Amino acid sequence: MIVPFYLGEQPDTESRMIYEIWAWDFDKLEYTHNYIQWLFPLNEKSSFNLNAPTLNNEVIQKFYTDTRLQKNLLQSLTVLLKFYGLQCKNVNFYNVVIKDENYASRMKQWINFGNHNYLRITRILKCLVSLGCESYAQAFYECLKQIYDEESHLIGNKTFQFWTSASANRT
Repeated sequence: MIVPFYLGEQPDTESRMIYEIWAWDFDKLEYTHNYIQWLFPLNEKSSFNLNAPTLNNEVIQKFYTDTRLQKNLLQSLTVLLKFYGLQCKNVNFYNVVIKDENYASRMKQWINFGNHNYLRITRILKCLVSLGCESYAQAFYECLKQIYDEESHLIGNKTFQFWTSASANRT
């Protein structure tokens, strides 16, 4: 189910096309909780969305070999980075994630103790690593490390350790 959804050929189980989700405003991204598993699938079943697809070796291989799937995965990343007030840039042939001009206002939405977006970020990092976008996961993690240094009292060490593990391991 994930490959046709990611190619824009088929909706998710809620009848949403991927490009529709990409166009959502920040409120819809924040308060809708059953899309993140579609944009960033994992090989483990979701406890929060029982209808969400899971990765298998065949799907993972397709993401590694189909540039359209990779491009669309990076579009999903771009949407969520913007939601967090971040952006990905290529600097001297390296991917870097940096704070954008909206970071100061966006951080208030997601940087607070126990925020559910911390779980979303862990999922995003794991998915990127699993589907062949390790350099993007690492760039995101490096930015998160800087944010953690500034906001550790709101993020917490346990959350940061999840991010560290998620960005380092291919699951």
